[in-house]
Amino acid sequence: MGELVATESLLIWDWLAFAVRWLHVITAIAWIGSSFYFIALDLGLRRDGDDLGDADGDEWQVHGGGFYHIRKYLVAPAEMPEHLTWFKWESYWTWLSGFAMLMIVYWFGGELYLLDQSKTDLALWQGVLISGLSLVIGWVVYDFLCKSPLGENPTMLMLLLFVLLVVMGYCYTLVFTGRAMMLHLGAFTATIMTANVAHVIMPNQRIVVADLKAGRKPDPKYGKIAKLRSTHNNYLTLPVIFLMLSNHYPLAFASQYNWVIAALVFLMGVTIRHYFNSMHARKGKPSWTIAVTVLLFFVIIWLSKAPLEQLSLEDEEARALTPQEQVFASADGFEDVTDIVLGRCSMCHSREPFYDGIRIAPKNVLLETPSEIAKHATQIYLHAGRTVAMPPANVTFIEPEERAAIRAWFEAAQRG
Repeated sequence: MGELVATESLLIWDWLAFAVRWLHVITAIAWIGSSFYFIALDLGLRRDGDDLGDADGDEWQVHGGGFYHIRKYLVAPAEMPEHLTWFKWESYWTWLSGFAMLMIVYWFGGELYLLDQSKTDLALWQGVLISGLSLVIGWVVYDFLCKSPLGENPTMLMLLLFVLLVVMGYCYTLVFTGRAMMLHLGAFTATIMTANVAHVIMPNQRIVVADLKAGRKPDPKYGKIAKLRSTHNNYLTLPVIFLMLSNHYPLAFASQYNWVIAALVFLMGVTIRHYFNSMHARKGKPSWTIAVTVLLFFVIIWLSKAPLEQLSLEDEEARALTPQEQVFASADGFEDVTDIVLGRCSMCHSREPFYDGIRIAPKNVLLETPSEIAKHATQIYLHAGRTVAMPPANVTFIEPEERAAIRAWFEAAQRG
């Protein structure tokens, strides 16, 4: 009965992670979509018409079988409108679901994904503490810079923000795995973006609304401050998406220059958004941004050829097993499972894959030694024992009996 509860809990936990990831993607689409739309709308407003009245600009758009006439008031209309739609929950739920994913994958799965034991001997709780505090500290430093006199120099502020992100990426590499570095840099940036909404943009809009209700003329400075933070969010969005997707591509997260790759991605985010922002503002299509983006991408490809982050085969064989790995390595059937994995999986999941078309182990998961097999026990069970996800299309012809052996071994370890 205990075995059944343990394995069922694992399956429920995996489905929970999938559900949270699904929620994260849905809310991110909603947030990014509305953000991109309003930036494009603001840049494309017609501001030279005789019929604008006290509006800052207007725009005619067609969509969904109808026409829309949109006006923007800077800072606010003369009177408070009866119906007002606020845009905030898309941002809040994107961050909340993303933070939940961070905890599920990198805090509760920290022994596998968070700390790089070849770089540090920190305990898992220390890694989790660094993970959480870094997000808070990042926002505090960024907010301080924005509220300093530098806030009057947007270009210099953007440069300092870029430096802050590069430094954080490098610092993360000193402790975390490459995969965790990329994800945490994305979470670090997303925290700044959502905090901008929660602590700056929304409060400033509430001040404007309160002034309208009280019959006062709103101060334009609140709109100016909110627009600065909104512009930062606009340029940071594309790099965050890249960083969130990077865990699927070891060429991005596992090379020794992964933090440099992340830095160049932030520059690519600026060039790509500048192209679209210029186009939406009817200032032309700056072709130089396309050339710079392509150049940066080829530099990233070149950097990814550097050696991947991984222990050598000799170091891995000499590495002491963690208590959790010891449980799986000592469970009944481990020797048989080791033979199965080495015969059916290691041709791809090795330091030098010899399966045609595979240059780097998928997701940088290595299965060449008993310690590595014990380390990835849960993934082996879910992908090759409980399901037939691995090998893809069963290209190595793993037999049903071998999958049954994997299940029996894992469940024996669960019984303890």
